[in-house]
Amino acid sequence: MKISQKGLYALQALMMLTRRYSQGAIRIRDIAYEENLPEKFLELILLELKNARLVESVRGAKGGYALRRPPAEIRLSEVIRLVDGPLAPFGDAEQLRSLIDRDADHRALYQVFLDVRDAAAKILENTTLADLMNKPSAGRRGSKKKKGEASVLPMTVHVGGKEGHD
Repeated sequence: MKISQKGLYALQALMMLTRRYSQGAIRIRDIAYEENLPEKFLELILLELKNARLVESVRGAKGGYALRRPPAEIRLSEVIRLVDGPLAPFGDAEQLRSLIDRDADHRALYQVFLDVRDAAAKILENTTLADLMNKPSAGRRGSKKKKGEASVLPMTVHVGGKEGHD
């Protein structure tokens, strides 16, 4: 599973709206500043989230964006599927099941991919924005990245005793 930079920005913006859920609408400028996100790109992401009915926009002097539903009702799987598509490395679960059924020579490989997809989906489907706020690391950290700087999610894989990067 790969989360795009757009997907990461969407999740960061939603986390900020979750932290300030009781404060009402938050201006795009404030979201972009607090999360160190590019404002123009954030506008497009928030519009997509609005069209999917995850956030709502409020007009006027006190306008901005707010979560449309309580944070406990917004699952990470919903956001990632909206922005980045299927959770599986080779399409959705049905495509993987079809490959397992029709490609006997590679059935075991596709089954592993399906198992990985199912495990990731289970975690993402059972994690809400509210859950993220309840984790000890959900608070703001002292170091801030530069505006527009890409976040990197390193993943280490151990293969045959050697350490490699995925």
